[in-house]
This record gives sequence, C-alpha cells and structure tokens, in this order.
Amino acid sequence: MATTTTGRLPVPGATLHYEVRGTGPTLLISQSGEGDAGRSTDLVDRISDDYTVVTYDRRGLSRSTLDDPGRGVTLAEHAEDVHHLLAALTDEPALMLGCSLGAVIGLHLAVRHPGQIATLVAHEPVAPRLLPHAERVRHEEELAEIQRIHRRDGLEPAIKAITAVLGIDPANPDAEPGLTPQPMNAQRVANFGFFIEHDFTAVIGDTLSVTELPATSTRIVSAAGRTTPRAVFDYRCAQELAVVLGTEITEFPGGHNGNTTHPRAYADQLRRVLQNVA
Repeated sequence: MATTTTGRLPVPGATLHYEVRGTGPTLLISQSGEGDAGRSTDLVDRISDDYTVVTYDRRGLSRSTLDDPGRGVTLAEHAEDVHHLLAALTDEPALMLGCSLGAVIGLHLAVRHPGQIATLVAHEPVAPRLLPHAERVRHEEELAEIQRIHRRDGLEPAIKAITAVLGIDPANPDAEPGLTPQPMNAQRVANFGFFIEHDFTAVIGDTLSVTELPATSTRIVSAAGRTTPRAVFDYRCAQELAVVLGTEITEFPGGHNGNTTHPRAYADQLRRVLQNVA
C-alpha cells in the first residue's frame, strides 16, 4: 500500500490539513458533508496506484482550523483553499473529484481558476443556483429547516432530515462489503455540527456564476449515483448541470455517497471517466 504523507498549509483565514498518497497525475478529492481527509480512504486505496491522490480536511473540519472559529465560511473561500493547496503541491493542471459540497467547490474553482483543473468530476453538486427559481427557493428553505431542526432537536433528527433530502435510505443500506468503519465519534459529531451550521449557510448564500460554467477551460463531468432517486435535490442539480454544459449525466455506482459506499466499483468508473474524457 502506498505511503501517506501529511502536511499543513496556512491559507487566508485558516490552516489546512492535507494528505497525499500514490503516484501519477494529481487527483484531488473534495469530500461531501462532514467528511475529512480520511473519509474516502477505501476509494483512495484503490486509485493510488494510478494517481497521486490529495485529500484534505475542509476548513472548520477535524484538523483544519479557522483563525476565527465563529466567522463561518463561504464556498468561494473553500474554492480558494483548494486553489492554494494545489498551487503548493503541483505546477501541472490537476484532476478533481468533487462530491456533493465538494462538487460545488470544484465548480467555483473551474470558474475562478480554470487552468488549475484539467477535469472535474462533479458528483451530485448541492448547488441550488443550478435549479429553476421556484425549485431553488424550495430547496434552500429545506436546508434552512434542517438547520432549525439541528438547533432545536440535535444532530440525530437533523441527519434524518438530510438523508431524506438527499434520497438516502438508512433502512436499506446499499454498500460493498469490507468497508473501513467510520464511527460517529466526537470528532465526526463536531464536523457534522460545523457542516450543518456553516456549510449549509454557505450553500444557501452561494454566489456560483452558473452562466460562466460552459465557457471554462476545465472539462466538467456531471455525475450522479445510479441509485439516487431522480426527483431529489442532489440528482436534480446534476441534471441541471448537464443541461447547462450541454452534456449527459455520467452514472456512478451507488447513490449520493457512492464514493464511500461502493469504493471498488466507484474507482473503476472513475478511472474510465478520467481516461476517456477527451
């Protein structure tokens, strides 16, 4: 198994923890939800023979600290963090897999720094700005309601609301065997709290310039899970991204979190997509 090296990078307003494993072209993974640098470990295990894989803790999560913890964060700041991280690690255009919130970060990066990312696989971006106005407003209110549930009732009811919005059925788990355990420990609970309180606010107040996406030199692949319900928020965003780009959705194994639930099959599809994008 490839050796993992770790580092810390000061960026404006924060210090990022990052991890690098493997050899080959640089592939950065920006994880969904509360996921930190270790959340994609099973996927990284299966692609690090072909790519130099960079994972990181988003600012505010785990080992990535904020200079002002009460300030919050914007998606533009998340994108600038990735910009600084890649600039510190490589002089060549990188590849990027962005999942959920990570996909929105990648879209911002494609607009703001298009030469830095050669190809972005944007898996079910949680980007209300991609949607028609009425649908956008409805889903932004869903996110705000989850924040209210979290503040009033705590984490467990909030997670149930999140899974409903994203089309995840916890009563019918669909996953490959032998996955690395991801227990709901104190650190993960804290990460969920930051994600709901601050990253949800960033999504609701997002400033993504959708009209600039077709013109970016970054090749963007709109991806979605094969089992994600077609009417839910995240799948609809992937659909509308494909419309904006004039392409079709590329299906990946599993649902919204297929990169963590189906790492073997997901790795195979990711290789195909990255190798076949012209």
